[in-house]
Amino acid sequence: MKWTDSLDIAIALDEVHPDVDPRYIRFTDLHAWVCALDDFDDESENSNEAILEAIQMQWLEERED
Repeated sequence: MKWTDSLDIAIALDEVHPDVDPRYIRFTDLHAWVCALDDFDDESENSNEAILEAIQMQWLEERED
């Protein structure tokens, strides 16, 4: 996965962190958790606030489904 794969990342995060409410996650934690995913293969510095926000929004939508 790359930073642009926000839906895939959100699904993986929801599986790894089912007890976390994505509305209240800090972007520093989100960044670290994405980088720690087994299938994540991108440079950590390639992220930005917009990318992290997109992942957070996808994660929220996953929870609502």
